[in-house]
Amino acid sequence: MISSPCSTSAAGRKKQRTYFRSPPESKWRSGSQQLIYGRRLFDALRAARSGGGRSAISSRDIKNAADSALALTAQAQTRWSRALLFGCCSRRKVLLKAAGKIRRRRPPRPARKFGGNASPEPTPMLKGKKVTDRLCVLSRIVPGCQKLSAPCLLEEAADYVAALELQVKTMRALADALCASSLSSPSRESAPSTAGACDEFAS
Repeated sequence: MISSPCSTSAAGRKKQRTYFRSPPESKWRSGSQQLIYGRRLFDALRAARSGGGRSAISSRDIKNAADSALALTAQAQTRWSRALLFGCCSRRKVLLKAAGKIRRRRPPRPARKFGGNASPEPTPMLKGKKVTDRLCVLSRIVPGCQKLSAPCLLEEAADYVAALELQVKTMRALADALCASSLSSPSRESAPSTAGACDEFAS
């Protein structure tokens, strides 16, 4: 049976639509994920403040608390989250005070191929010195990804960037809430009102 040109072109368009299917939406773009991260960020900030025994905390403490809360929200399922979580002892203490232990699933080990220790060939699209140099730079930017293959590195980087977008969005909302709280209350009551703004944002 000879297929008609119309059916052939329709099959080609269907195959093309399947090939260019859009990637699934990242979990970091959901509102529930932002709420979870916001609550854990508050817990980590409070733990850092109570642990230091001072009224104000440094910018480094804020960064450590934000990264620890982000790694906890990721449930330590990615390399970058585990690198943030266990990269610094003080950061891990802050995290454990805020949320306790983390249950981490071990990723499945790839099946070994018998026939030599030769490394797999890179994808043809990822060959070339310029691409290799950029992947090397990217592996140094994403925490814990300096010895990954190109496909795994790109997957980790995409998840890390989406998580950072959520972090920036949440901290911007927190800053706006604190600013509005300080403007609506006298300066002598700024400390209690700030705590109230934190509770209101986290709820």
